Amino acid sequence: MATNKAASKTKKAPAKQTARPAKTTTTVKAAPATSSGLADHISQSLRSYSLWRALAAELIGTFLLASIFVTGQGQPIFLLFGLAGIVLIIGGISGAHVNPAVTIGAWVTRRIGWLRALGYIIAQLLGAALAFITLSAFIGGAAPVSEEAALYGQSAPTLYAAATYAAYEGKEWFVLFAELLGAAILAFAFAHSRGFGKDQPTASALTYGVGAFIGLMVAVTAVGYVNATAVFNPAVAVTLYAYDWSQLWTFAIYAIAPAIGAVVGFILHDLLMPRTR
Repeated sequence: MATNKAASKTKKAPAKQTARPAKTTTTVKAAPATSSGLADHISQSLRSYSLWRALAAELIGTFLLASIFVTGQGQPIFLLFGLAGIVLIIGGISGAHVNPAVTIGAWVTRRIGWLRALGYIIAQLLGAALAFITLSAFIGGAAPVSEEAALYGQSAPTLYAAATYAAYEGKEWFVLFAELLGAAILAFAFAHSRGFGKDQPTASALTYGVGAFIGLMVAVTAVGYVNATAVFNPAVAVTLYAYDWSQLWTFAIYAIAPAIGAVVGFILHDLLMPRTR
């Protein structure tokens, strides 16, 4: 009995279990959405030297294109070589959109961001307006026509301008569709020209120029039957004095229709020729 009691006394007490730390859950509250990210993006973009170079290139390119269109009186062959030359000059800087409709189509198909697209459109409109002011100044400096010259039918020089709304009133849908079709052809050619890359500038320039030539040939032929003018460039339409503030049809024809046509042209190109290059 004494031995059993001694053995029982020598038994070790059971080890105490260590207390486990209590689980804690950390809740992170999402910060409320602010406009700081957008503001930072805009601020950073506006400080980008490449953006301002591109905007200057678009202004100069559209100025040249509008001047060519006016002095060449809208002839497709002049536009072909003129646009090809402009692409060779500024294509490596901005892509040589020189057309708000093309810029809108590029933005809708996510080729450029919204801020750059907005800047391009403003620069293009300013370039076209500057072309109108410059050419008008030259016309204003021309010598007056003498009475003797007037007897032989000579008149004072004037700028080439788009046909007035009264000339095609009642045939607006024909002109609108022609503008849409011409812009679609132009945008399709532009989208394809981007695939050549910077190492093939001549091929890119000729593709865009030929696209403008074909689009203008088709549109000019179509609107010729209703005594209208084909432009499919909302910026150049400013130079041609195509907009009439008293007629909303002129804005639908020369601004909205080309933009829609350009979007269609880009989408068709992406469907037929996916961007794999």
